Amino acid sequence: MAWIYLFIGALFEIGWAVGLKMSEGFTRPVITGLTLLSIFISFFLFTKALKMIDIGTGYAIFTGIGAAGTAVIGMAFLGDIKSAGKVFFIAVLIFGIIGLKMSDTPKVENLTEEGL
Repeated sequence: MAWIYLFIGALFEIGWAVGLKMSEGFTRPVITGLTLLSIFISFFLFTKALKMIDIGTGYAIFTGIGAAGTAVIGMAFLGDIKSAGKVFFIAVLIFGIIGLKMSDTPKVENLTEEGL
């Protein structure tokens, strides 16, 4: 369940990062409100995930998904410059995230707390 919390939290991180751009300096109240809500949900889910995932692995994956997702959204929808180099390094980042996930082992002492 921790990995699901981490992934969903990272998706909300993408949401608030994009929201910061779209809020135009917090001058658009609805977008600003959605951005602040996304920040809260993102960090709430991230803290829940960290009960079972090591901080280094969790933070790297959380921010990696957020950074990669935000970069892709920026290039696809917000007019950010597209380049082969950006796409290549986003792919490297995603492979690194997958590698971190695959190399993680659950904390044995917390398995009973989560009902696993």
